[in-house]
Amino acid sequence: MRWIDLLHRWAGGVVGLVLATLGLSGAILVFKHQWLGWLPGAGDAQRQDVAALAAQMDAALTASGAAPRSVLFPYADFGLARRSYAEGAGAYADQSGQVVAQWTSKWDRVELWLFDLHHHLFLDDLGATAAGIAGLIGLIFVITGVILWWRLRKTFKFRLLPKRMSRPAIVTHHRDIGVVFAPLLFLSMATGMLMVLKPVSTAVFAPGQNVGALQAPFAPPDVEGGALAVDLDWTAMFTAARTRYPGAEIRIVALPRKPGDLIQMRLRQPAEWLPNGRTLVWFRPENGAMIDTRDAQAMPTGIRAYNAVYPLHAAKVGGWLWKLAVASTGLVLAMLGSLAVWTFWFKRPRPRTRPARPLAIT
Repeated sequence: MRWIDLLHRWAGGVVGLVLATLGLSGAILVFKHQWLGWLPGAGDAQRQDVAALAAQMDAALTASGAAPRSVLFPYADFGLARRSYAEGAGAYADQSGQVVAQWTSKWDRVELWLFDLHHHLFLDDLGATAAGIAGLIGLIFVITGVILWWRLRKTFKFRLLPKRMSRPAIVTHHRDIGVVFAPLLFLSMATGMLMVLKPVSTAVFAPGQNVGALQAPFAPPDVEGGALAVDLDWTAMFTAARTRYPGAEIRIVALPRKPGDLIQMRLRQPAEWLPNGRTLVWFRPENGAMIDTRDAQAMPTGIRAYNAVYPLHAAKVGGWLWKLAVASTGLVLAMLGSLAVWTFWFKRPRPRTRPARPLAIT
């Protein structure tokens, strides 16, 4: 048991700050649409009729400057479309096509750099891998923490905050609040780790297959497209997608980034948990003809299970109750991680010095 205690304390002292950062940023991002509600048009009712969607696409493509790389259409709880451009630039536009906010870099928008911090630690792919490894270590924390708590379970007391800021009080609080949130902490870190560490997610959801097997069914068709036409009939394209998948919500249109690319449309069918869905439709950029589709609901069970990881992690399902549960878990993780670092590096107990024994007089 001693080696478990040493492993738990040393790993917490080193990785705790990373987990605290991930927990706090994740808790804030859970309510992103709510704290962006001050933007003009953010509270407008979502429109999914093809005429409104086509008008938004035309407005995005005819706006001054370069054409966007993609257009993300409004959600049920957020009435603005997001246009994404090269080099991290972008804009929010209402459903009439009027731009209400614009930026040239992710550093201009709190929600963008906060998202990058949570997912990449500002280090791109390297940071994403580091965050995934931190999540894996976090799983070990949960398991070893429960094991260590079991010995002292009779002293359990539920407190949201430590009784005092002394090391014994913080350690006791850390142990007790940690075991209360252990199931949610385990789920949060497991889902975060599975999204990032592809070898692990492949082993879990597609055992025996090569890395990338979970993404392979969504690869674009091997067809070369032409130049992007300026007069595409977006109404006809949206109608064709809706005819192929009745009742689906049209979420994203991604335009070609390089010569030969196709137009990709992303849809969310009613049974899909992902907020933007994984049902795909491809069109020719020169004339808008439909080429191919991918039905996310027809995918193997492992892929459909993997598609549920992000909605669980980001509280995109379950309503307000699950949002509160996920946000609370993030705040608890931030508290546990930061206090673990503080007590380990700055509140370590001083070694006891034994008093000198008097010399015996013979």
